[in-house]
Formats: sequence, C-alpha cells, structure tokens
Amino acid sequence: MIKPRIDELLARTDSHYAAVLVAAKRARQLNSYYRALGEGTYEEYTPPMVESQTGNYLTIALEELAAGKIDYRYRV
Repeated sequence: MIKPRIDELLARTDSHYAAVLVAAKRARQLNSYYRALGEGTYEEYTPPMVESQTGNYLTIALEELAAGKIDYRYRV
C-alpha cells in the first residue's frame, strides 16, 4: 500500500503533476541536507519536518506534503 494516499496529496495540491514536482524538489533538498550533515557542514538546508520511519527522501517529502508542512506557489 502506498502511503500517504494519493487523495491526501491531491487535497494539498492542484494536480498530480504539482504533487510530483513539489515532492521531487523537497526530496532533493532532503538529500542535500543529509549530505551536508554527513560532511559536518550546516548550511541553509531544512531538516525533515515530520517524524518518519523510513529513510527514503521521496517518502519523507510525500509525508510532509500530506501533513501540510509544504506550501508552494506557481511562478508567473
């Protein structure tokens, strides 16, 4: 079973496409955070905003999106 469910994600975003873009960008940020943490440098990267049982960055990003921790805007 996929967690979080797609209907939880769509409640927070406009479309499937927006959910994928937002989650992918946040997963890259989490990857950079953990890489910097491993190197002992603390830069502008934001740590995970939810408690998660997994170490998969994309899953953490999707859980953050479903919890309403991520806000996004379209650029015009």
